Amino acid sequence: MRLTLTSLLAGTLLAACTPANEPEAGDTEAGTVTTDTDAQAQEQASEETAPPPVSLTEKWKASGFNAPEGVAAAPDGAYFISNVGGDGSEKDGSGWISKVSPDGDVLAAEFATGMDAPKGMVVDRSILYVADIDRVHMVDPADGTLLNTMEIDGAQGLNDMTTWNASVLVSDSSGGRIWQINGDEASVWLEDDRLKGVNGLLGDGDRLLVATMSSGTLYEVTEAQEFSEIATGMENADGIGLTDGGYLVSAWPGQVWFVSEDGETHELLNTQEEGILQNDLTIIDGTVIVPNWLPGTVTAWSVEAAEE
Repeated sequence: MRLTLTSLLAGTLLAACTPANEPEAGDTEAGTVTTDTDAQAQEQASEETAPPPVSLTEKWKASGFNAPEGVAAAPDGAYFISNVGGDGSEKDGSGWISKVSPDGDVLAAEFATGMDAPKGMVVDRSILYVADIDRVHMVDPADGTLLNTMEIDGAQGLNDMTTWNASVLVSDSSGGRIWQINGDEASVWLEDDRLKGVNGLLGDGDRLLVATMSSGTLYEVTEAQEFSEIATGMENADGIGLTDGGYLVSAWPGQVWFVSEDGETHELLNTQEEGILQNDLTIIDGTVIVPNWLPGTVTAWSVEAAEE
């Protein structure tokens, strides 16, 4: 608590006006007792200052990328990393996909090329899907060959991708929509005011986890398109990962949050002052992979239980 001069003076005057032989509220001859109100305040303060139940430990950091944004698991256990290269909204042909080993070694700096501003990715049925502004590329995950490109009429700013219910889903951050891809067709699966600035998507059983940048909210959405708010206040939320006891959510300006199953949020990492962005957080086989658009690195973390 920060005390001002005014509050100190007020406290002094109050003490001066209290008779010396009259116990203050909450005091007895036997000592100080805690009122219900005091107990509630102490409990609330304890909850507000309680440490997060988990922490992050850095495993490795790879460098040499150009505006890395998205992550996907390769079939052989490696990681695909998207490089926007130039402006994230410009069709300038400057984007590509890199391939990185599970230990952080760059296996192929330019594994797949010929893109504009590739962001989210997912591998489904032996195809690597890549979101690229208003189109989705389909790439052979074995050798990086571009198989097909699907133009999505009406898409404005495609971002993260996931698989769910036998479909590929892609968020449209600028359009406030979630698109569904089945085969060679794309359609709007969900459009809602709550999807303003939609970013992270993660299919999980009978629910879809959705993170938004505008409100910084983590939602659970059912197949019937019913929303449930899990947590909010994580402005510019980006990627989502499932971990023991809850979720990890990155916020691209530089934060990584832990969200408990009952919706409590704890900031695990904040690198804003260092100028390190935390983009599309993805958890693959227990390893947390986070591209850092700036300074052009990719960081791997392990999640550790906090010491009691």
